[in-house]
Amino acid sequence: MKIAIAGAGAMGSRFGYMLSQSGQDVILIDQWKEHVEAVQENGLHINLDGEKRVAELPMYLPAELVDKNLEVDLIILFTKAMQLDSMLQAIQSVIHENTKVLCLLNGIGHEDIVEKYVAKENILLGNTMWTAGMEGPGRIKLFGQGSVDLQNIHPDGQKGAEEVVAVLNQAGLNAIYSENVLYSIYKKACVNGTLNGLCTLLDVNIAGFGSTAHADTIIRTIVDEFISIAAREGVTLDAEVVIAQIQATFDPDGIGLHYPSMYQDLMINHRLTEIDYINGAIVKKGQKYGIATPYCAFLTQLVHCKEEILNVK
Repeated sequence: MKIAIAGAGAMGSRFGYMLSQSGQDVILIDQWKEHVEAVQENGLHINLDGEKRVAELPMYLPAELVDKNLEVDLIILFTKAMQLDSMLQAIQSVIHENTKVLCLLNGIGHEDIVEKYVAKENILLGNTMWTAGMEGPGRIKLFGQGSVDLQNIHPDGQKGAEEVVAVLNQAGLNAIYSENVLYSIYKKACVNGTLNGLCTLLDVNIAGFGSTAHADTIIRTIVDEFISIAAREGVTLDAEVVIAQIQATFDPDGIGLHYPSMYQDLMINHRLTEIDYINGAIVKKGQKYGIATPYCAFLTQLVHCKEEILNVK
């Protein structure tokens, strides 16, 4: 299968690497010029649980694809939420009428944007619990295990979704076909909504936040806000199950020493965050449904303050 990873930062590069290792024909696409040039010149440098590897993968800026006469069977989206529309617009040349698109972005509601570029029966929504980190342009750090849940958003897309599950599993990505992917998406949004912004603002890794005396109270309050919104959209979440999943991430022998992607974006790379598509999305939905979401609103505001303080664009 010809696969394009659109948004090949840490997570996208991880998926691209694992898929290529399983024999798939993979290209990486990213808008970070220094990262693209580093991979083009020196390959993708990988720190896999302390073992150093180098993978030779084709990588392009979106503009470089226009004259390549490439078409792909599957696009896996890992862009930042605010870059999704511009990325899909820039890579239209690789999309044909049967191209499937698997959206694995953090946050909620991205299918509305994808539908502008791809037929609804070819759109898959998913959720992944894999982790990865950037160590600099062309260098990624991979550790731990993960999984992928995905589902078609149109009834006619199930066969295609199951084919994608099989391809991901050949690469060891632990994929399953979900009958209710929105459950998985909201469940992960609870994890991101508690860990991403808080670790960023407190300047700590996951274990560091989890070790604080107030972590449990804060987590429970934020999770309650997410659950209230999810319920209005037909998704039932068990608070104790969600909280247990979040608490499991605190283990330093697991992913506890990991700094979430929002921390990497803002504190390390001085880039804008996805807060508006995680906690901010809950605030907007709360306004729509008449549900108070004060913790999510305050957290969103604080992250935007931090962006202004650091003068990120």
